[in-house]
Amino acid sequence: MLRAIAIRSTPQGGADPHAQQISGTAVLQHDERHLRRKAIKLTNGTRVMVDLPEPVVLTSGDQLVLDNGDVIAIAAADEPLYKVTAHDQSHLVQLAWHIGNRHLPAAVATGEILILRDHVIKAMLIGLGATIDEITAPFNPIRGAYAGHGSGHHQHDHHHDDHSHHHPD
Repeated sequence: MLRAIAIRSTPQGGADPHAQQISGTAVLQHDERHLRRKAIKLTNGTRVMVDLPEPVVLTSGDQLVLDNGDVIAIAAADEPLYKVTAHDQSHLVQLAWHIGNRHLPAAVATGEILILRDHVIKAMLIGLGATIDEITAPFNPIRGAYAGHGSGHHQHDHHHDDHSHHHPD
């Protein structure tokens, strides 16, 4: 079985200087794109063992580099979602706060928020005046503040070995 041993993040707004022929594609749901060591299946039926040194969160457009030099594209799978819209921008911000307060993965765009379907959350949002549409689409939620940038690069580490600071009571 081929092994994926490295990640290449797609550069934003520019051509990839390391671009090479894509030999396959893995279409994964958002929770399947958080991995370290796991077998994944490509759209052509080939299985690849992802074997990375640390856990990563892959984004649609990222690439996995295989031990034979081939490159696999990562794509976001369609998932059952709610498209949440509001009366105005201020109301949308309030809805976003309620979603974030529950630590739900969300994709935020101008005028809408996409979240995974959950009937309890749907009822809450409707109670807050939101309009909810059921859709099926690729889900690329934004990452939390401590999730790092790109595909697991620049992870946030907080060590107390070399320094100290005061936390108010």
